[in-house]
Amino acid sequence: MKALKYLNQYLWKYKWYLILGTIFTIVSNLFGILPAQLVRYALDLVIETLDIYNLFGGSALQSKMYDIFAFSILLYGLLILAMALLKGIFLFLVRQTIIVMSRHIEFDLKNDVYKHYQTLPTSFFRSHNTGDLMARISEDVSNVRIYVGPALMYGINLIVLFFLVISYMLSVNMKLTFYVLLPLPLLSISVYVVNSMIMKRSQEIQKQLSGLSTFVQEAFSGIRVIKSFVQEDHSFSNFQKEAEDFKNKSLGLTKVDSFFYPIILLLIGLSNILIIYVGGKEIINGNLTPGNITEFILYVNMLTWPVMALGWTTSQIQRAASSQQRINEFLNEKTTLISDKNVIHALEGSITFRNVGFNYPDSGIQALESFDLNIKQGETVAILGTTGSGKSTLAHLLCRLYDPTEGEILIDNIPLKDYDVHAYRRQIGYVPQDVFLFSDSIENNVRFGSENMQFSRIEQAVKDADLYNNIKDFPLGYETMLGERGITLSGGQKQRLSISRAIARDPKILILDDCLSAVDTNTENIILNNLKRIMDQRTSVIISHRVSSAKLADRIVVLDDGKIVEQGTHPELMAKNGAYKELYEKQLVSEEV
Repeated sequence: MKALKYLNQYLWKYKWYLILGTIFTIVSNLFGILPAQLVRYALDLVIETLDIYNLFGGSALQSKMYDIFAFSILLYGLLILAMALLKGIFLFLVRQTIIVMSRHIEFDLKNDVYKHYQTLPTSFFRSHNTGDLMARISEDVSNVRIYVGPALMYGINLIVLFFLVISYMLSVNMKLTFYVLLPLPLLSISVYVVNSMIMKRSQEIQKQLSGLSTFVQEAFSGIRVIKSFVQEDHSFSNFQKEAEDFKNKSLGLTKVDSFFYPIILLLIGLSNILIIYVGGKEIINGNLTPGNITEFILYVNMLTWPVMALGWTTSQIQRAASSQQRINEFLNEKTTLISDKNVIHALEGSITFRNVGFNYPDSGIQALESFDLNIKQGETVAILGTTGSGKSTLAHLLCRLYDPTEGEILIDNIPLKDYDVHAYRRQIGYVPQDVFLFSDSIENNVRFGSENMQFSRIEQAVKDADLYNNIKDFPLGYETMLGERGITLSGGQKQRLSISRAIARDPKILILDDCLSAVDTNTENIILNNLKRIMDQRTSVIISHRVSSAKLADRIVVLDDGKIVEQGTHPELMAKNGAYKELYEKQLVSEEV
């Protein structure tokens, strides 16, 4: 139950729903208990009146007695019916308070978890798969919702009903009440033993469900690869294995759950036997009436469903505790990308790297080592290097998706760590190496991240990225809906749309991370010529493995194994006969071939 303490803040927020729900539960149970007393009065009336009624057999008085007797029984029946109707009304109100409260809490919890996910650093998402993230915000939150909704409702109902019924039973006969409650310690022990088993198996099920969700998500995201390699049967067999494990674990939990009902029914049956046996003796001794025995049997039967629901409620509470524990694991994760000063500053665009070193926290790979670089305001710098040289890491650091392990980065001579993260990112444009587009229209993908952007700016950004003619060919134009991850477009079109999205924001610093790798040389020249105007008076960092992408740069930096090996203009680097010239000549020969 420690994990569920996190939910107390939501219960306090919606306390009036809970308070009213509890009041309605008490009232509904009162209307549920009163009919048992009316049945006792009616039964005793029948037994007490029957002998007297027979004494006046054949007389006019007997007819009058019958009328009074029939009216009394009818009155009791109508009262019982009225009580049932009132109980139903208040049960409806119970659901309209406690169940509605649970839906509000579910809504708030999902929003809080999602919001917290977005504050976490990129390293968190590199070390946790998407399926696990989805399972915790969907399945786990749903399990928690059942705890603060139905489970809490049935739990309150059991406590209230138990208190009321036991109070009435004690007021009638303490001895008979004692024997009726005799099986309860055995019930408590059974619940305790089975709960520990439920908790363990619930955690295993949730972990298995996360694995299953991850497998399905990866399978459908990579469906084209699966089809290309004719691995549908292999993928399906792997899914069957995952599903079989989930089924077996779920059946194991179901078997444990199934112990509750036979045990509870056995204990309820034992209570009924004790009522009849002990109550019969009390009737013989003149301490009770047959109506009291009927009343006690009705009380025990009233407790049957809540006590039977105790097993389900306990199971759901344990499952919710397991789910909330998993949710808390991520909620307790804190972002390292914080700013104590929260500087909000209109960027001019100068960038300084001072002895920057970086190791990826999840893999421990050293991507940069003793990296020093000064980029002036409005300067365009191309960073070239082979795969694994640390180029993309520089882009991640400039976007502050990570903080350097060593050294520091300064923007306009202010440490990047001092900037308000969101205020800083709003002033930069970033085109990632791995293009990601949303399942939305082309227009909304271009305007993503900007509010109230004029259509003219969207259109100009599309023209600058050499995508305008492609969009005109689409029947719906800018309203064309893209599939998942932009699957509607080709690789080159996706990269150009991603460039449009970055330059439409009119950023102070533009970062292009190998964003022209999927376009041909001719298209690359068109885009670069268009970008020449955009890069004017704007600090730009062009990251690429292709030398041709660096022709607009004021300065070229060559990286190798996380270190700068050369830097200068194109003529200067060619004159050095070093790494840049070797890379240039290799790519030139490749293009000629």
